[in-house]
Amino acid sequence: MPIASAGVPFAPPAIGRDEIDEVVATLESGWLSTGPRVNAFEQAFARYVGAPYAVAVNSCTAALHLALIAAKVGPGDEVITTPLTFCATANVVVHTGATPRFADIDPLTWNLSPEAASAAVTSNTRAIIPVHFAGRPADVRAIRALAHTRQLTVIEDAAHAVETVAAGEKVGTTADFSCFSFYATKNLTTGEGGMLTTASESGANEARIASLHGMSRDAWKRYATGGSPHYDVVMPGYKYNMMDLQAAIGLRQLARLHDRLRRREAIWRIYDDGLSDLPLMLPAPIAAGDVHARHLYTVLVSDDAGLTRDDLIERLRAKGIATSVHFRALHLHSYYAERFGFVRGMFPVAERVSDRVLSLPLSGAMSNDAAWAVVRAIRDAFNGARSAA
Repeated sequence: MPIASAGVPFAPPAIGRDEIDEVVATLESGWLSTGPRVNAFEQAFARYVGAPYAVAVNSCTAALHLALIAAKVGPGDEVITTPLTFCATANVVVHTGATPRFADIDPLTWNLSPEAASAAVTSNTRAIIPVHFAGRPADVRAIRALAHTRQLTVIEDAAHAVETVAAGEKVGTTADFSCFSFYATKNLTTGEGGMLTTASESGANEARIASLHGMSRDAWKRYATGGSPHYDVVMPGYKYNMMDLQAAIGLRQLARLHDRLRRREAIWRIYDDGLSDLPLMLPAPIAAGDVHARHLYTVLVSDDAGLTRDDLIERLRAKGIATSVHFRALHLHSYYAERFGFVRGMFPVAERVSDRVLSLPLSGAMSNDAAWAVVRAIRDAFNGARSAA
């Protein structure tokens, strides 16, 4: 079907004059790579989440990999996580030489089920990676209790969860390591980028060293006033550092984070009001003491809806409305199925969501009019399906 010339994009970044001016100032400063703005962004982000240490990197994937390295995860180990996540969550486990071990999700929140995770623990389990799906907090208290009992490291995938609060605790302080994404579609964007937060000084230091080739001194310390040009390579590290150009955007994005959350909450209410009578499962209400980051508005198309999830995608696309799928369950992807022997039926709750889930347009740059256009298009799609039946 042709895409309409005017429509609703999925998640346009909310970039304003402040971000543009800060990038220009960075270009004019002559310091483009890791430097003073990265340092300032790390400090500001650590204050925002309440963590003692923050390490800025070039992606959430890098942050997850560094957290696993700092947790001493390696060959022979297992790491428990959810199959309903982006492939990066499990890919980094494979990169360490460890084995990802999936556990099914809660049918209401779509987050990792603590009970399923507990059942998946073996003598080889070293760590557990809960994912705050769509910005909804996982059950961090139950997961921490499990980790304490079995002596596991908790590494939270907070790619969707910059603003999230779990049972009164700010995500970023609710695990041994927390990993955030600043990708272009995220609530706080730097284009590409990520952050690792932790209360562990040794963990932060190891992550920082590993993030830049394993050098004992990063570029900022070597070239800043009073820095030393000498350094030592203490491990075969990676090229995971963030640039000042990215941090310049991040600093301004962080300053307006609350305003953009309020905007997404307004869009969320329009969807809740406009779609509640349709054959869709809408996002469940949040629990007391929680803050949902409202990163993704996900619906589940009912079995008796009269059209499938993919039918609905095509009908919305014909009207210029972009949607996405979060996510096709990881164990159904060919690499994981072939490498680890996963088959359909092993994680039925994740599979049901994977087969029927649809993410609607949502962004801090989105207008109410655009949200109502999405609602009308969805209602038209269901009306059309009923008429054709």
